[in-house]
Amino acid sequence: MPNQSYHLDKIFHALADPTRRSVMERLCRGPASVGELARPFDMALPSFLQHLKVLEQSGLLRSHKVGRVRTCQMEPQALEMTERWLVEQRTLWERRLDRLDDYLIDLINKEKEQ
Repeated sequence: MPNQSYHLDKIFHALADPTRRSVMERLCRGPASVGELARPFDMALPSFLQHLKVLEQSGLLRSHKVGRVRTCQMEPQALEMTERWLVEQRTLWERRLDRLDDYLIDLINKEKEQ
């Protein structure tokens, strides 16, 4: 579990930034060159490359270079792990809230009986 936690921390850190989330949204449509990904952002290319580095280190994207063009593509497995964790958390909290709801209903019913 600690290894999973480490990976989730890196993924959530990467997705915490709006620029990186925008890059991931673009990559959902398919692979793109670094130049294409950087075009919508008003920042120097070295700064943008730092964002790509964070995404790559988190496992959310991978890149490869052909000639002078570096192309990036999304790695869906990282998102699948994150989705599983979120589903587990939602299930846990739904169960807790259901138990709270049952307790409160029981409490109200006991008050009505008195």
